[in-house]
Amino acid sequence: MAVPRDWHRPDQGPSLTVEVSRHRATDPAGRRGVLMMAAGGPGASGLKRPAGLASYAPGLAAAYDIVSFDQRGVGSSTRVTCSDQSAVDASFSGDKRDRSAAAIRETFARARAFVRDCQRHSGDLLPYITTEQAVHDMDLYRVLLGADTISYYGPSYATVLGASYATEFPRRVARMVLDSNVDFTGTWQSFMEGQPLSFQRRFEADFLPWLAKNDGVYHQGRTPAQAKETFERLRGRLHDHPLVLDGTTLTPDQLDTAASNAIYQADPGFERLAGALTVLEHPDTAPPAAKQALAQAMAHPVDAGFAADFFSVVCNDTPWNRSAGYWTAQSARATRDHPLVGARSLAYSAVCAAWPRPTAPRIQVTGRGLPPVLMLNSTHDPATYYEGALRDHRALPGSRLVTVVGGGDHGQFQNHNACVDSLVEGYLVDGTIPSADTTCAADPLPVPVPVPSGTGASPR
Repeated sequence: MAVPRDWHRPDQGPSLTVEVSRHRATDPAGRRGVLMMAAGGPGASGLKRPAGLASYAPGLAAAYDIVSFDQRGVGSSTRVTCSDQSAVDASFSGDKRDRSAAAIRETFARARAFVRDCQRHSGDLLPYITTEQAVHDMDLYRVLLGADTISYYGPSYATVLGASYATEFPRRVARMVLDSNVDFTGTWQSFMEGQPLSFQRRFEADFLPWLAKNDGVYHQGRTPAQAKETFERLRGRLHDHPLVLDGTTLTPDQLDTAASNAIYQADPGFERLAGALTVLEHPDTAPPAAKQALAQAMAHPVDAGFAADFFSVVCNDTPWNRSAGYWTAQSARATRDHPLVGARSLAYSAVCAAWPRPTAPRIQVTGRGLPPVLMLNSTHDPATYYEGALRDHRALPGSRLVTVVGGGDHGQFQNHNACVDSLVEGYLVDGTIPSADTTCAADPLPVPVPVPSGTGASPR
């Protein structure tokens, strides 16, 4: 669909394209309306999500036309373009625990270069890649679908889109599920400053104990402390001697990124990360296929297209501190206290510190005029931490929070948790919502498949 570049001046500037998708209700006679989905990120594609949800939840597929879209700036929609992949790789490789003055200067310089590339390639578009503009695109989609109201499901960043849409268009919301909640009560800066702690918590409270419990398979240490020592030793080895696998040079930052990505979902992430560590422990004896897979997985820590849209939204939506001194000191603390993600936090914040000052109207989520909203979050979610979900819950009066206890996966619905799935589908199909906040138990952590002979794993 064609949308105005700027919803506040719809007659000025060229229109943009927002690509949309729809999976029609499989039971037209029982159809109850439109269920709109959005993707996380910001920067992920939503086009395939309706088909995926229809396959996972046939009851929802029967009751709803399930629709989604690529947000402006993303994928098949009018795209924002910044640096090429090689430049993005350089920004997110190396070792960001290096706190030397030269290393810090280089991080700021690469961030400024990224912003210049964004302005050179997409300067006229950049100011309009915002959440606030996107929610108006969503409402146009509702109009074109002929729906008076929509129901909505959104995970991760899509909780910001959903809450913002509900604030701008409360009378257009029938039912809403917000899954794994970004803290939309503050700024992007305040939210992202909280992530190093939550990623470290997930890594140390969930992954390392699991790895130690399965030392008979992976041989990384019999206690969480020993497993952490092994991780740090392997990371240090990459610092001293970056490893070339299948033509890809692996550095400490790439290991950190692989680890933080793996812990989003225990299954299959924990086993994949443990397998990667066994390859790094014994690269000479690891099977060629395992080395090739690891090289491919770690080659590009951040996709260039994703980075372009991610930074456009998070740097445009809310103000950022622009002081290099502030970010140098803040990232030093994050590196010291929560190094898994904290070490590379400067590579992110430096981009928004160099970004043109945002002019986008800010949506203050209120919850006024909404039906009860169903919210989901796990207690150890690394990306959308539980403390932020509690603040969001308080900001939406009448909402119900389903806490998934004993786990830390990111994304609760469509994660094969029967308790969560039953609550979500009951709410969206029948309007049944818990009378108060409730809990679901996390599913058990995966039981690893023994490492085959020849993978490089060996008893300690």
